[in-house]
Amino acid sequence: MKLLLIEDHEEISKVIFEYFELKGHDMDYARDGSQGFDLAKNCQYDLIILDIMLPGIDGLEVCRQLRNEGIDTPVLMLTARDEKEDILNGFECGADDYLVKPFDLRILEARIKAIYQRKMGSLGVTELKFEDLTLDLKSHTASRGECSFQLNNAQFILLKLLMLKAPKIATREEIIREIWSDDEPDEDLLRNHVYRLRALIDKPFKHAYIKTIPKVGYQLKGEKA
Repeated sequence: MKLLLIEDHEEISKVIFEYFELKGHDMDYARDGSQGFDLAKNCQYDLIILDIMLPGIDGLEVCRQLRNEGIDTPVLMLTARDEKEDILNGFECGADDYLVKPFDLRILEARIKAIYQRKMGSLGVTELKFEDLTLDLKSHTASRGECSFQLNNAQFILLKLLMLKAPKIATREEIIREIWSDDEPDEDLLRNHVYRLRALIDKPFKHAYIKTIPKVGYQLKGEKA
């Protein structure tokens, strides 16, 4: 996911930024409301992590202005204030969720995933596309040109991650986390899954999409890249 963090507390910002970068997310950062609003308005994000107590324009006003501009990017608000009225004000301004400081980073991550999945479901997303490659999210089938391939669970997760990240790199750590969670597999097992996926979606075609980035991971590259 591509995330925007709007938070003026330097230490909190650093901890959140580094945590989600290590998890493989693309991060942008703003230290005040005006800068955060400009980024959120002019760039595309999957979710905004927004502190309420900000210099200049506070988080409530940032969220309100974004919604007035028709920007529906999900917003998760962070605040040290846990009064009921503060929480209600956040939702009234258009926030999707609310987390009170201090918080566990794993809880923040779980909230973000839940919001993102709800949004994807509400958009009715049923397939992903990369040039002439299509992945059906319901049937776990991939198609390229006139060919269609049934994927096993590992192949499906791997291709889905590559397509969501494209054209950026899906790191080895990200892939392992998505397929095996915390159980680190044998190195050959990951290579085997990549090999089998390549045999399906690349081998029959002139251009191979899946590229190996040595010691880092894998990525999809189009014909013109």
